[in-house]
Amino acid sequence: MDEEIELQKFEEQEVDRSELYHELAKEWYSSNKGPMALLRLETNAQLAWILGEIRKYIGFHAEILDVGSGAGFFSNAAAKVGHDVTGMDISRTSLRVAQMMDVTGRVKYVEGDAYRMPFPNESFDVVVAMDLFEHVSDPEKIISEMSRVLRPGGIFFFRTINKTLVSYLWMNKFMKWFLNHTPEKYFEYRLFRKPEEVQLWLEEFDLEIQAMRGLRPVIFQRSTWNLLRNRELHQTFQFTWCKSKHVSYTGYAKKFREH
Repeated sequence: MDEEIELQKFEEQEVDRSELYHELAKEWYSSNKGPMALLRLETNAQLAWILGEIRKYIGFHAEILDVGSGAGFFSNAAAKVGHDVTGMDISRTSLRVAQMMDVTGRVKYVEGDAYRMPFPNESFDVVVAMDLFEHVSDPEKIISEMSRVLRPGGIFFFRTINKTLVSYLWMNKFMKWFLNHTPEKYFEYRLFRKPEEVQLWLEEFDLEIQAMRGLRPVIFQRSTWNLLRNRELHQTFQFTWCKSKHVSYTGYAKKFREH
């Protein structure tokens, strides 16, 4: 009898968790509010360039590791175009949402720590770390791990926030004012990274910068006025590449030698 009661409780908990993941999936993949909406739209804006560079250097079928994969915005999109993708994150809840939203059913999602990744040396053609460095205390150590699992000739993509007055005002003032549901201390200025710092860390672990560029919103668009008026990011909100890296920057490096 006790076993039946325990089994019933477990099944009820499973239903509750399943409903939670569905709700989170709807929020993270369709909500117009908060930092998750911004992250989703920024990822979409960068996909064409990143996937194009992967095709150019690796081909149409690459083994990709997405570190800090979160809700799977990049992983699921890369799998759709034919790549073998492993998404790794420390958050089990995020991984469940990402797996739920993987329409290919091919992405391998792994719970793991970026400081001690559970993969052998030289396992991947491409490693991706989008919006990760501004949330960790020791990016240098993580870059060491990324270089370890990246094959010689492979490429490493990254995006993070610059450490400038402009980025501070944008992330800690503008974001909190214009985007509802932005948690306190979601962005910590002390964790922002200058491009020169990241470049030095990359070079230390045999990764040579190939390109680096900024991303900014398209100012004169209807969705901008919707953001100012309603504090919501409409799905049509657009971004464009730019030379300025004062707020954030995206780039990639190539591994030329064994780590």
